[in-house]
Amino acid sequence: MGESVAEATIIKWTKNEGDKIKIDETVLEIATDKVDSEIPSPFEGTLVKRLFKEGDVVQVGAVIAQISSDANSAVSEAPKTIAPEVKKETTTTTTSQPVVSTTTSAATSANDYSQSNKFYSPLVKSIAKEEGISLSDLENIKGTGQEGRVTKADVLAYVANPNKQKASTSTSTTTSTSSSSGSIQINRPAVSLMAGDEIIEMDRMRKIIADNMVMSKHVSPHVTSYVEADVTAMVQWREKVKKEFEKKEGEKMTYTPLFIEAVAKAIKDFPMINISVDQTGSKIIKRKSINIGMAAALPSGNLIVPVIRNADEKNLLGITKSVNDLAARARANKLQPDEIQGGTFTVTNVGNFGNVMGTPIILQPQVAILAVGTIKKNRRLSKLLREML
Repeated sequence: MGESVAEATIIKWTKNEGDKIKIDETVLEIATDKVDSEIPSPFEGTLVKRLFKEGDVVQVGAVIAQISSDANSAVSEAPKTIAPEVKKETTTTTTSQPVVSTTTSAATSANDYSQSNKFYSPLVKSIAKEEGISLSDLENIKGTGQEGRVTKADVLAYVANPNKQKASTSTSTTTSTSSSSGSIQINRPAVSLMAGDEIIEMDRMRKIIADNMVMSKHVSPHVTSYVEADVTAMVQWREKVKKEFEKKEGEKMTYTPLFIEAVAKAIKDFPMINISVDQTGSKIIKRKSINIGMAAALPSGNLIVPVIRNADEKNLLGITKSVNDLAARARANKLQPDEIQGGTFTVTNVGNFGNVMGTPIILQPQVAILAVGTIKKNRRLSKLLREML
């Protein structure tokens, strides 16, 4: 996986134990954030053992399966070497150590988050598993997400002070509202169904988008500022060169690369807008890399934000190629997990929907610029962006 991807969720095994596999043939499908990827086999042989189940969250670098790569000898010997070992382990567990077996089973059950009726994101379950949080403790964590869902911040707050969280949970059981706590719990009202209504189950990506948008509103203050500018000169220049540019370079030039290039240059001049705030909320992380996210609408109606890394190091042609490539592969669901990670600044555009202005919620809390359709005062684009930022 890419360097910024730490874990992935196994969503589907396409091969069963004992199945023959050709080199580069898909063995399983995984999901990271909003991107699904097929994982090919690096060898030809037989799938001897699957080490994780569908729905498991796995750290990058972990072994997920065993493949015997010698079709003539290793495959035929695999049952002889593996089966007795499993049998021996089973015998020892049931006869010699029944107490240990029971304890292990109980521990496994306590950490089997799939048994809960509540929804937990793969990231939340992964953190809970790493920190040894039992299912019962996880269910008692007060969620601040949409519809009371437990977020990453909730789990980390619990890890930092589990006793305080337990006390808070215990108190809230007897007292639903506490003026001294200073917190207000908002419950979504029940929605009544009417004749002819249709219930549509959210797909996985839309659920992730919803969770991230709510998380973003919780952790980052959202402030909107509008500045109008006249970019007539830019429009005329693009109209003049776009056909020659496409003929020479084989790439269509939209307005997006022009804005991204201007934003990257503005960030170089004003590096303190390329920042994040750490988890404690008291430290500023000044980003060295200028990685521009570009919001892209998908045919399904969902949204994804592929990232142009080190945009300040690319010229207009390089940015144009990156924009066109990422947009095309986003629509075809061909993005790699690392290509939607690590954004430090996001550019989005609602003008192509016919909107005059809008206030998007950035899925990952960061600074963003909104490009819209109505542009008026006489200023150069680069100067405009500097003043906006």
